[in-house]
Amino acid sequence: MTTETNLDPANKRQRILWLAVVSVCLLALLGYLLLDSGDISSDSAEMPTFAVAQGPLTISVVESGTIRPREQIILKNEVEGQTVILFLIEEGTEVKTGELLVELDASQLIDQRANQQIQVINAEAAFVNARENLAVVTSQAQADIDKAALDLQFARQDLDQYRQGEYPKLEKEAQATITLAEETLTNARNTYDWSLKLFEEKYIAEAELKKDELSWQKSQIDLELARDELNLLQNFTYKRRMAELESAAKQAEMALERVKRKVAADVVQAEAKLKASEAEFKQQQDKFAKIDNQIGKTKIYAPMDGTVIYASSTKMSWRGNSEPMDEGQAVRERQELIYLPTTASYDAEIKVHESSLKKIRTGLPVQISIDALPGRTLSGRVASIAPLPDATSMFLNPDLKVYNTVIQIDGNGAELRNGMSCRAEIIVERFDNTFFVPLQAVLRVGGQPTVYVVKGGDFTSQAVKIGLDNNRMVQILDGIAAGDEVLLTPPLAAAATSEGTRPGNEPKAETTSPPAAASPAETPRPAGGMTPEQREQLRQRLEKMTPEEREAFRAQRRAGGSTGPGGRGGAE
Repeated sequence: MTTETNLDPANKRQRILWLAVVSVCLLALLGYLLLDSGDISSDSAEMPTFAVAQGPLTISVVESGTIRPREQIILKNEVEGQTVILFLIEEGTEVKTGELLVELDASQLIDQRANQQIQVINAEAAFVNARENLAVVTSQAQADIDKAALDLQFARQDLDQYRQGEYPKLEKEAQATITLAEETLTNARNTYDWSLKLFEEKYIAEAELKKDELSWQKSQIDLELARDELNLLQNFTYKRRMAELESAAKQAEMALERVKRKVAADVVQAEAKLKASEAEFKQQQDKFAKIDNQIGKTKIYAPMDGTVIYASSTKMSWRGNSEPMDEGQAVRERQELIYLPTTASYDAEIKVHESSLKKIRTGLPVQISIDALPGRTLSGRVASIAPLPDATSMFLNPDLKVYNTVIQIDGNGAELRNGMSCRAEIIVERFDNTFFVPLQAVLRVGGQPTVYVVKGGDFTSQAVKIGLDNNRMVQILDGIAAGDEVLLTPPLAAAATSEGTRPGNEPKAETTSPPAAASPAETPRPAGGMTPEQREQLRQRLEKMTPEEREAFRAQRRAGGSTGPGGRGGAE
């Protein structure tokens, strides 16, 4: 049989843990039973209280901010890339229109301009060459077309000349030759016949007969040759010559078409080259003009009379590494360099926490106090509220949502200066006669705003209807009357238990007191589960909290968080 002393350390720790859990559960159950029965400690004599006040109440939102000129000219660096400041006018200097404010390093731009000028000259030469080349190509194209057209004309004339002139002439000559040959043959035949008769009569010699016979035979051969010549002309020479001339005419026609197409392509190519050269020339000219313009922008002059304010003096980088603007410092393109206020009117720029957005709107009156002008209060109006939270604040703290708000200050603001710190109080509402209690006296029980009213040494929970609050006092619309004493340290544990165990139930209003025969073990602890010393410490810590911290603690309590100093209830 094992005893408790024989348990290993792991089992002992587990057993101790279970005993602690059971003890906590029993204590929680005891607290719930006591609260559910309305038995809450009534040791109110030692608790701080507040008498419900009746009178004027101002609902406002107070934020710190910075004074900025309402209208100003922003001078930026318009030189591309990065440049170095060679000259910078002293901040705060009163300048006149046209006075030099900033001079940037232009040495690299001057070198670029010299190189670009060479590019412009080359581009201009190429443009002129392309323009003259187009004129030459156009002229040559017309000459080629005229020559090809003339060749076609000659080819067609040669065809007509042979078909209508040369060939008929040759045919007639051949026919005339045949006719002559036939006549010669007839004469030669008659001569031979006559010579034969004379030879038979012994009037001529045989040799003379042979001569006439040869003349007759020659005439026959000449006739046959003439006929063959005509046949050759009609059936072979004519057809071949016609084919040659027709082909030459067709080739000349096709050559003319080719020349037209070729010269058209040459002209188009020359025109395209001219356009490209012209575009290149204009581009190089634009680059030269741009560089020349950039050189001009390296000197920034005052566009109007005013006071010089460095942009680095009014804007702080969220990276935390910004440095004052000075000569020798590198600046980038589009970087703001100098501000010149255009009027004596000023605005106050503040950042409003998201919890206060439901209270404020444009047009609300504002009271502005300037740290540098003690005892001086300026008036103004809410001019604009940013639709989105400030990006820089969100980057530094994703849980912090603040909205840039511009306050338009009345008057000319002659004593104000850019960058002064200020405190703006936006007046949301003014009540001439209303009930109000401190914000810390109100908590929510079951989702219902509740205060604890002290009566005859005891206190009871009382549901109330609340209005607006100014982070210090909250307006009471219904539920209590003037002079009623309410606890400044309400029982937070009771509210947390009530919300956790009976959501939606209304708090009980009857008096709560401990049972007459309660034993020390059964007597509940002081209200809120704290001693008077702890309550005093809690009250002091609450008074030191900012509105944002109070809002965060209220959200934590509503989410079921701690009921310590950050878990106090508050009016919504």
